[in-house]
Amino acid sequence: MSRRKVSVRFPLALILAALCCSASAAPLRAALEGGLYARGHFDGITDVPGVRIAHLTKIEGPNVRTGATVIFPDSDPWNVKVAAASEPYNGNGEMTGTHWVDEAGYLETPIVLTDTLDIGLADDGVITWMMQRYPQIGLSDDVPLPVVAECDDQTLNDIRGRHISSQDVTALLRTAKSGQFSRGSVGAGTGMEAFGFKAGIGSASRVLPAKLGGYVVGVLVNDNTASSRAFLTIDGVHVGRTLRNQYLPVFPKRASFIRSRGRTSDGSIIIVVATNAPLDHRQLYALAKRVELGMGRVGMTSHIGSGDIFIAFSTSYLYKRDRNFNVSSPTGQLVEDTDVLNELYGATVEATEYAIYDALFSARTMTGREGVTIYGLPVERVMKMIRAVRTVESGAQ
Repeated sequence: MSRRKVSVRFPLALILAALCCSASAAPLRAALEGGLYARGHFDGITDVPGVRIAHLTKIEGPNVRTGATVIFPDSDPWNVKVAAASEPYNGNGEMTGTHWVDEAGYLETPIVLTDTLDIGLADDGVITWMMQRYPQIGLSDDVPLPVVAECDDQTLNDIRGRHISSQDVTALLRTAKSGQFSRGSVGAGTGMEAFGFKAGIGSASRVLPAKLGGYVVGVLVNDNTASSRAFLTIDGVHVGRTLRNQYLPVFPKRASFIRSRGRTSDGSIIIVVATNAPLDHRQLYALAKRVELGMGRVGMTSHIGSGDIFIAFSTSYLYKRDRNFNVSSPTGQLVEDTDVLNELYGATVEATEYAIYDALFSARTMTGREGVTIYGLPVERVMKMIRAVRTVESGAQ
């Protein structure tokens, strides 16, 4: 098969938008040092060896506030498939390809996050990228079922414009990197909100003690939940009760039509869990379920219209293909020690909790579609509340 080289460049405006609206893990690291587990070097999903990330952020004119985020489990997902499992905690949302993930027990494509109406275009972009990289797809080779997940960003974004193209995603897949990456109002999280505050991409990682294998659990969230502001809890402190009637979203009269019932009002969250612990599909499903406990610590309640969908994968329990495209039996010595598994569960709960904090701490106030403004979390004020509670607690001891 002949392949034509395709060159796609992101407009300078998109690059500048990503730079001005992004944040690293520094705000959360500086503010919240709690937790029972050690943090990875980047305090993010890329602390799991082999995992790579890329964001495309689109901020154009007054109404476009959207993007895409890609997560690679390894450098060659089609030929070195990683064990995986999904969990549709509340199904008013979409993560394509997960029927096959759960049937096969492995993940064989990158994961893409984007907005609801661009999910098909993102899927098309993954297919194009894979056909370019693996030229026998659809000929002598099998065909992929991409994993693409969505959240609805129409409060801040002109979602009907479908501003993420398949070409955008194909180009983005070529740029994924390991190491530190931006959080908050970037990539798929550009137009997202949670608890009535600006949110988006958040991530955290936790490392088990050496005597328990030293395994890493990394979590990445795209947080767009609509749980009640009053339930918001950070580091065990009910900050939302104090802030329930402050820093509220601003809806100009011309934008009054945006707030409605259904998906717009209920929001969603997509959560990706990665670990280098050798776990199979069954164990990863159990791991994915533990993110629900991390959500609960922050005060999320998962409304009827919420799309809360999770996927977990292991980078060390692998299904490799030979030259004839046959998939081998999995390689990797499964973790069977109950103590290790229990600690992996605990690390997942904590990493999920702090990844959600990260999304809130890293995002900034944003004005978007029809002049709607969503305020960023008042971090300094929140930290004062937390310090005040800790002072009282320490004095009572």
